Amino acid sequence: MSERSPLYRQWPLVQLLSASRYGVTLREMADQMGVNPKTIRRDLRAFAELGFPLDVEIGPRGRKTWRIAAPHQPPLCFTFDEAFALYLGRQFLEPLAGTLFWQSAQSAFKKIHSLLNPSALDYLERLAPQVCSTRVGASDYSKKAELIDRLMQAIEDRRVAFLTYQSMQATEPTTYDVHPYGLAYHRGSLYLIGHSVDHDQIRHWKVDRIEEVRVDPYPFPWPDDFDLQSHLRGSFGIYHGQGDVGVTIRFSATVARYVRESRWHESQRLTPQPDGTLLAEFRLTGTEEIKHWILSFGRHAEALSPPSLRQELAGELDAARHHYARPPRRPDKPSPKEPTR
Repeated sequence: MSERSPLYRQWPLVQLLSASRYGVTLREMADQMGVNPKTIRRDLRAFAELGFPLDVEIGPRGRKTWRIAAPHQPPLCFTFDEAFALYLGRQFLEPLAGTLFWQSAQSAFKKIHSLLNPSALDYLERLAPQVCSTRVGASDYSKKAELIDRLMQAIEDRRVAFLTYQSMQATEPTTYDVHPYGLAYHRGSLYLIGHSVDHDQIRHWKVDRIEEVRVDPYPFPWPDDFDLQSHLRGSFGIYHGQGDVGVTIRFSATVARYVRESRWHESQRLTPQPDGTLLAEFRLTGTEEIKHWILSFGRHAEALSPPSLRQELAGELDAARHHYARPPRRPDKPSPKEPTR
């Protein structure tokens, strides 16, 4: 029997049933999906309970076939502006490459393209370059389809996963015994969130650095009090601390408007000052990620609290100043020892 998760098994089955004009037998479905016929029966019952328009026909010699019938309603239609917006939006789905829905998304966009007349296509091609998505630093998962498949399987079936992971600091990969809880997408990359058995705490692993995944046949107990969204609520992105920290930052008038334009965190409180500066207050579980965000503003941002964050930032800035206080070294020379912070 296949070890694929219900979602990853059922999605291709839906595609098979939808594409079949004359229906598919139970044995044909089982062979196509690589599972036991009993598994297919359970999937078909699930589809029926969900209200899928399943057609069942009994042919000569009792041959039984299934298919998903065309909806009993007018064909799905879009106005030009709707089709145009959806078609242009395909670039924002590129991070899905290598995941379950990429192929279906591509197929949908091709259908939209085929429905547009020549003049509309010409208009589309002329306007398309005016909308683009930057992908600076975005991850490429086109070669990690099977690995992401196994992660999804472990998450959905609540199975223990053994990760071979190469962290940024380690010289050799390490194997972790993990109870996987879910995936988070942050700044162009996927992160696995789960309980590390070895460390007895919830940790995050960047999918790019996962070299191998082995899914154990045994399930793990799901914690009743865990919720993925709640877990990330105190993070300034993806890095999660264990504390409760109040962070206050003063932004110069030069960048105050830029900061006000966005929602950076649900706890944010932005208070314009009479001199044009801006005070930003956050409530977080840790300061690692917001530290790098503050540094990105250079001299236009000053952390006022907590004192520990000010000290860390001062150390980072002092180290950076040290690099620029001397002539640049030749690439073939070793790096000098950094100053002690």
